[in-house]
Amino acid sequence: MTRLVLAASLLLASMPAVAQYSAPPNTGNTFKDTALIKPPAGVKIAILKFEDLECPACAHSYPIVHAAADRYKIPIVRYDFPLGGAHIWSRDAAITARYLQDKVSPATAEEFRGAVFAAQMSIATKEDLENFTRRFFQQHKLNMPFVMDPAGRFAAEVQADRTLGDRIGISQTPTIWVVTQKTWVQVTDMNQLYSTIDSLEAQVAQSTPAKPATGNSKLRRPATPQK
Repeated sequence: MTRLVLAASLLLASMPAVAQYSAPPNTGNTFKDTALIKPPAGVKIAILKFEDLECPACAHSYPIVHAAADRYKIPIVRYDFPLGGAHIWSRDAAITARYLQDKVSPATAEEFRGAVFAAQMSIATKEDLENFTRRFFQQHKLNMPFVMDPAGRFAAEVQADRTLGDRIGISQTPTIWVVTQKTWVQVTDMNQLYSTIDSLEAQVAQSTPAKPATGNSKLRRPATPQK
């Protein structure tokens, strides 16, 4: 165990059952409602993130977060949080990602998000995004609808994420946590993402009751009557 992981593990061990902290320490945000900063039911550990597809810091963190999730075999729970203001096309991109997730496949939607982040510096206007999206659909042999979201369903999904973020108190993107059912850690430095996961996995392992030994179970079974 590295010194960094050991130090983080010692810090976690000294914290109460429901804990909140950041990596590095004292760099996190203050949140208003933390009740939903936890993994889905039945999941021991996960990565939660709020992101904006037009955010350069989100583009930087995207491959790091996904590489970590693949390495540790843990889920990512993502929320769209288009910032608005100078970010003029992020909401439209999020709506397209939701369309692809529902109408094509989650994998294609994820590929679209990654492609948007990779091409982010070349997308300056809504027209640029439309041209990028059209090329993406053509490359994947998909028919691009004339209106992406005529009923407003996907816009409502994006807005629901934004409303949830406002309730929690999100003030910047990306906002990323590693979470267990009892603890959450806001990761503000991607260089500490892996060590944070290591620490929380160790904490979860320590708090999980050991299963009863079954190796000698046959010895405790009644003998089969002889015929």
